[in-house]
Amino acid sequence: MTKKQAIQFFEEKKVRTVWDDEQEKWYFSIVDTVAVLTDSPNPHNYWKVLKHRLKKEGNESVTKCNQLKLISTDGKSYKTDVADTEQLFRLIQSIPSPKAEPFKQWMAQVAAERLDQMQDPELGIEQALMDYKRLGYSDNWINQRLKSIEIRKDLTDEWKRHGLKEGVQFATLTDIIYHTWSGMTAKEYKHFKGLKKENLRDNMTNRELVLNMLAELSTKDISEARNPETFGEHAEVARQGGEIAAGARRELEAKTGKPVVTSLNAKDVLQIEDKATEK
Repeated sequence: MTKKQAIQFFEEKKVRTVWDDEQEKWYFSIVDTVAVLTDSPNPHNYWKVLKHRLKKEGNESVTKCNQLKLISTDGKSYKTDVADTEQLFRLIQSIPSPKAEPFKQWMAQVAAERLDQMQDPELGIEQALMDYKRLGYSDNWINQRLKSIEIRKDLTDEWKRHGLKEGVQFATLTDIIYHTWSGMTAKEYKHFKGLKKENLRDNMTNRELVLNMLAELSTKDISEARNPETFGEHAEVARQGGEIAAGARRELEAKTGKPVVTSLNAKDVLQIEDKATEK
């Protein structure tokens, strides 16, 4: 069963969600929903009290929640009460709020959009574009990031074609690519940028994204040309793809005198762009 976390936006407020591929349904953070509907300064306490009251009333269909690990504001993952669309609809009935009906409509739309995206991947890219815009990324960076998603998918499709498995094998090959062109594994790269659970590519600069795209595109093209059979052969192909980007990195740094790999993360970059806009 594959679960993918995503942040959705209702009236510019974040709602953490998880998509379950096997059940083909969304799970929504209940605390985030409470925060949106009540504007409570302490939504955790509000949900704790409401949950206790509903339990006393014997409303198990609402209070018998799943718990999934969701990323918190401190970058760490914690077990959090979540509810699917049907369960959350029932829960909202117990929360007096003028936002209840608009929120229900929003939930239904989120669910419908995901099913549409499964039939038409282009819709998923459009949704990602809107989400990055809401977070404050520049149009130029967004264009690069969306292209990087396409290139990454082409590479993982190539790996799947050869029977490689998601998880350890994909992560190992990705680390080889990263380490070859940047000098760091994914974990080291994230540590260098001060990241914890955040997505590394979402925190790359344009130059970093472009070189990583070159490395992954090269790896995919070499794999198609060489048809590696063993995992060791795939590892060598990943190293060769990464070396192409490493060469471009060395040449660019020699010509500009500036390092390509930096400790800047999304927070730093967005702050820099905000200051530039103010001027």
